[in-house]
Amino acid sequence: MATVHVRRLDQDVVERLKRRAVANHRSLESEIRHILSAASEDQMAAKRKSFQDLAVRLRERTQGRNQTPSEVLIRQDRDRGHRVV
Repeated sequence: MATVHVRRLDQDVVERLKRRAVANHRSLESEIRHILSAASEDQMAAKRKSFQDLAVRLRERTQGRNQTPSEVLIRQDRDRGHRVV
């Protein structure tokens, strides 16, 4: 596990975090870990949702079109002498 140090945090922020920790029956350190973990999960969920929304829109826009499988395109490219380095 990593250790993170936060400097120059306003005292009123620390006091609010302490009150929140007490209300949630956690230590200050545990409360901060919980907050950081939840924040990072929320951000990842938002990115995942954004990607999924984009995929849905692309599927809708390309529905009914003839699609060439990627392995066919790769084989054609290799047959032309192109190689990935």
